[in-house]
Amino acid sequence: MSTIDILDIAGTFVFAVAGAFRATRHHLDLLGIMVLAVATGVGGGMMRDMLLGATPVAAIQSELYLGVCLAGGVLVFLAADRVATQWNRVMIMDAIGLGVFAAIGGAKGMAFGLGPIGVMIMAALTATGGGVVRDILVREIPAIIRHDFYATAALLGGATLLLAEATGLNGTWQIVSAALVTSGLRFFAMTRNVGLPKAKLSDQSG
Repeated sequence: MSTIDILDIAGTFVFAVAGAFRATRHHLDLLGIMVLAVATGVGGGMMRDMLLGATPVAAIQSELYLGVCLAGGVLVFLAADRVATQWNRVMIMDAIGLGVFAAIGGAKGMAFGLGPIGVMIMAALTATGGGVVRDILVREIPAIIRHDFYATAALLGGATLLLAEATGLNGTWQIVSAALVTSGLRFFAMTRNVGLPKAKLSDQSG
């Protein structure tokens, strides 16, 4: 198993933990926790593979990913209070997972011959799609369009992947550079509270 595979699995676990913890905030039962853990952990990759026609999707071909998601759900179910006290660390790992997923998603888009925009979309979709599914399931506005420098970091990670390919870096370094840029941007946004500008409406507008 390569380093990228290990990071991919670790990212899946952390995303699953984040999804399961969201379920506890909505007072869902054990099944609800597991559903949100799986949706968040592998939802983005499943959406990507379906759009690319790469079926059966990777999360179904290898039951390891589903097992990792379920393990994350069980951890939260048994130790939700302890996970809550370590939430800052979970968010750090989430940022790392975002970078890994964006890089892997963009690389898969390149492997299927997509153009630059398609590659960037696959990077963002892989990294954020599971979170969108999670938020919709609990009837929240998806976080990626509401706040945080999240999907934007993944899009720029996809752009970095393309730039790395254009400069002649090999496949491994393309993925590493894209992951580092994505995670680095997310870390910067988290520590500096950076977000995209929002439209301002006057009091008479609505």
